[in-house]
Amino acid sequence: MSEIVSVITQDKQVRVQSSRRLGDLGEQLAADYLTGNGFRLVVSNFTVPVGRNSKGVQVTGEIDLIALENDILCFTEVKTRRSAEFAGPLSAVDRRKQRQITRTARIYRKIFGLKEIAFRFDVITVLLEKGEEEQIELIRGFWSEAKFRKKAWIGDI
Repeated sequence: MSEIVSVITQDKQVRVQSSRRLGDLGEQLAADYLTGNGFRLVVSNFTVPVGRNSKGVQVTGEIDLIALENDILCFTEVKTRRSAEFAGPLSAVDRRKQRQITRTARIYRKIFGLKEIAFRFDVITVLLEKGEEEQIELIRGFWSEAKFRKKAWIGDI
């Protein structure tokens, strides 16, 4: 029995490492895509505590890429997949993920005093199918903060 468990654990670890490498590669391709299209990269993998969940455990938010397109601050989620056979990369940017990024962006703007700057939430999908050239797509304004707007946020900026 312990041999089976160790094999499963090793396989899971290999899959996690492989997924992490795929994600890192996708983020690098996305950053190159943005800079190649006139964006100015501000920061990658911005991570900050965003609150606590219903069980009291601290929740951390992350934004893959933050860039400027002209005078617009773009909070960008990058989704990378090897195949779109079952579901495309865009399907992974669900309401929960959008909310987490929105909360993280609010904290980012508050930390740096960016009250008046225009901003939007973008998604970059990266498809890396074996034997094919990578496909990169930028979806500007995939969602807006208004979708998650409360009447009053604590520490509203």
